[in-house]
Order: sequence, then C-alpha cells, then structure tokens
Amino acid sequence: MTEIPDYQFFMLPILEYLSDGHDHGMKDIRDHLAARYAISTELREAFLPSGTQRIFDSRVAWAKTYITQAGLVESPKRGVVHITARGKELLLQHPQHIDLTVLEQFPEFIAFRNKARKNDETIVPAELSSVSTATPEEQLETAFQTIRIDLVSELMDRLKACDPTFFERLVVELLLKMGYGKNLAEAGKAIGRSGDEGIDGVISEDKLGLDSVYLQAKRWAGSVGRPEIHKFVGALHGKGARKGVFLTTGTFTAEAKEYAARLLDLRVVLIDGPALADYMIDYGLGVTTRTVYEIKRIDSDWFDGE
Repeated sequence: MTEIPDYQFFMLPILEYLSDGHDHGMKDIRDHLAARYAISTELREAFLPSGTQRIFDSRVAWAKTYITQAGLVESPKRGVVHITARGKELLLQHPQHIDLTVLEQFPEFIAFRNKARKNDETIVPAELSSVSTATPEEQLETAFQTIRIDLVSELMDRLKACDPTFFERLVVELLLKMGYGKNLAEAGKAIGRSGDEGIDGVISEDKLGLDSVYLQAKRWAGSVGRPEIHKFVGALHGKGARKGVFLTTGTFTAEAKEYAARLLDLRVVLIDGPALADYMIDYGLGVTTRTVYEIKRIDSDWFDGE
C-alpha cells in the first residue's frame, strides 16, 4: 500500500485475525496487519502531526477501540485482546466490511457514541470520519469527548482487574490528590480496616483535621443495592459520624441512589466506577498527558492598540 487506510478499514481484518479464539497482543495484531496489507516500514514509522504517536498504530488502536465498544472483542487483561461470541456471530454473516454503520446495530456502541455529547448538548454528534456540518472546534470537542470516554472505559477495566491491596492504595492516593488527609502517613491509614462494623477507614476532611470522613471501598463488578448503603449508614450512626463516602468499581442501583439522596441527618456520597475513573482523569492519577493542543485566536485588543 502507498498510504495507510483509515481506522474503519482495519475493523474487519482485526476481527478476522482474532477468529482463532486465542488471546493476541496489540503488537501481534499490528504486525499481522502490516504484513497482510504490505504496509512498508516507512509508512509504519510515520507520525501524527503532533509527533506523539505513529499514524498506523493510532488507527489500529482506534479500530480496536470501536469494535471493543460494540462488544465484538474484549481485553481480559492488559495488552491482550480476544474475540467474543458476538464477534464470532458477526463473522459468520460474512460481512464485506465493518464500519461505524455496521456497529450501530449494537446498543452498547450507540450508548458509547451518545456519551460523547452528554456533557455539552451544543456538541455536534458527528463522527471523526464524517464531520462536514461541524466546525473545526466542534470536531475537536467531539474527538476529545470520545477519547475521554474510551479512557474511562479502559480505567474501569483496570480497576475491576486490580487486586484489593492495589485498589486500597489507589483510593488513598486519589483522596490525597483531592485534598483530603493531612499527609501521606495519615492517609495511608485511611483504608484497610475491613470488618469494623461496615467501615473500611476514616480520613481527615481537610489538612487541619477539623472533621472526618468515613469510607467504604468495594471492588465490585456488579451493582451495589440499597441494603449495602443502609448497612453503611448504620455503621456511620454507630460512629456518630456525619459524613461518609461509598466507593465502588461497579455501579449503584436506582434505589441505592435515591436512599442516599434522601438522608437528612448525615451526608453519604456515592462514587461508582465511571465517576471514580473521571476523578482519576481529572486529578491525574494513573493517567498521563500525551498531547496538549492550544487553540489561539486573534488578540483584537493588541491590534486595536497599534
């Protein structure tokens, strides 16, 4: 090939390569695609304008991201991908290609796309490959939201797979970054007191230690219901506490959220997996900044002062 195909082109070939049912690393997938389509070393080494990532690697990664969000493949552990039952079923239909239109038949993919405009209804819901009605700034905002949603999804997968000790340390570090706790030594004692009447730990609300926040941290894959929150509230009453935070890698049922919102004598904040991942991104925990783009405009005041 004389040029690198767009990311949608790689969706079907990736699925076909994974059809053997084995686990494959992303490097193996990239090497296979490069060999299959005769993508030269020169093309593979070509970088995006930002100079932060190779174009070929980026497009293969985005193809994998979209088919993952559609439930066609999954990552059972870091750096490993394999096909799902849904992916095998789609291949049995002998598709000529797989693109965004094909993925729209899956509700999980529709939900993934819709989240990109969740926080800003002014964002044009156009895809990166079809943005003729969107301004450049709208395209950039849509791309930013899509990248962030994918990062949240990856963080949630990592959180659910991490061991309890790592999760406890993660919660401590996040609370410190959010301004809780006096210091690392004090914050380090916050988590890990399992069995204490439903309380996992306690941490200072501020660096002066004027008030305390009681914690419950659960590394769950499913939903936390009202009974668990009720138990936590009972433990808070037993401690004479007024504030509590319940963190989970899973989600909360509607009944659990309603119960926590209606409490009158104390405040309980519920932080589910997506919210936890959002906080990690906002406070720079477990993530790193790859690229920063600055959007500049004409300084009219400077020109008017000539």
